Amino acid sequence: MNLRKIASDRYFWVLCIMGAFAILSSTMSKNPVLNPFALSLGTPADLTGIVAAASTIPGILVSLPAASLSDVLGRRKMLLFSTFVFASAPFLYLFVGNWWQLSLVRFYHGFATAIFVPVAEATIAERYPANRGERISSFNSATAVGRGLAPFLGGSILFVTSYGFHTLYLAVGVAGIASFVIALLLLSENKTVVVQPLKAKVATRKMFRGWLEIARNRGALVVSFVQAVQYYVYGVVEFYLVQYMIQVAGFNALAVSVVMGVQVISLIISRPIIGRFSDKSSRRLPILIGCIISGALLFIVPFTTQFALLLAISIGYGLGFAMVISSTAPLMCDLTPYNLVGTSMGFLSTMMDIGQTIGPIIGGVILATVLQYNGLFSSLTVLLIASAGVFLFSGISKTRKK
Repeated sequence: MNLRKIASDRYFWVLCIMGAFAILSSTMSKNPVLNPFALSLGTPADLTGIVAAASTIPGILVSLPAASLSDVLGRRKMLLFSTFVFASAPFLYLFVGNWWQLSLVRFYHGFATAIFVPVAEATIAERYPANRGERISSFNSATAVGRGLAPFLGGSILFVTSYGFHTLYLAVGVAGIASFVIALLLLSENKTVVVQPLKAKVATRKMFRGWLEIARNRGALVVSFVQAVQYYVYGVVEFYLVQYMIQVAGFNALAVSVVMGVQVISLIISRPIIGRFSDKSSRRLPILIGCIISGALLFIVPFTTQFALLLAISIGYGLGFAMVISSTAPLMCDLTPYNLVGTSMGFLSTMMDIGQTIGPIIGGVILATVLQYNGLFSSLTVLLIASAGVFLFSGISKTRKK
């Protein structure tokens, strides 16, 4: 076997394992613990959305600059910094005493994922251009193993400890430290890409030129809009579906963790398959079908409290979500020049975080009206179908730019 291929595969699996621990840590800090933890601190009902959105705000602020700088300065430095945040943030939850302190800790914790995800995806897209859809999807499935374990593990810890929040956040810290140690000891810089030492002014100028080029790319803007809608919906589902199951359906922590966990298992299984399909056949079809499936299933949520049906809806929504996000990242790379891979991933991640930030906030406002859960989940359906329409009539096809 070719030694270069062995080294390349080794790097990929190191990145996957590191990502699995990182996302396990990040997800377990919020799902399903964040909502009950926030309520236990006396958080006003109209401010719970702010607590939920606090960790996504850094994505709006730093995903694009961090990913763009990784084009100029190298990927490893950015990945190391992000895993340091994964390792340090969990222990700050132990000192939280009210909702605004929780929001501040969530804000700091958000820098980890905001930097890690776009830089890691840019690294993969750069190293594996011929099968980037499959590789990015496989990486995201590996991280989704952590995301899938988080609700089960977190829910089990809460169940066994009778909502022992501090015990849970100690477990979150262990996973974060594991990610940092792996990055520090095993992650190397890409030797095939020469990183030129640039003066700050030159690097900044180059970064802004990349941003402008992406902003002028109509296809990139449409794909980013679809991504923003997907994560707007995901932010609402992740936070308020838990609340619906506890307050309306009357589920215990274990039942909630099962429903949320199978959603992520659906993501894990389907993403590499869909990513491979998007490489070989079409990026467009999974995006369109995924939006429609997700929208139809979420419309049903407020009309049932049955465990089996909510379980099925969660699995189906995970599949629909996977169909879209397995295709958006590689399509974004296809539509932008090779030297702007990091910038394109950063832009996509920024739009993702904008959607995931405003989703719980607007969702909380809708939930507070007389429409309640009916209005909340119906609005998600409308958004998903509308985004499918925008994408359909945009005329985007799989066009690879060199």
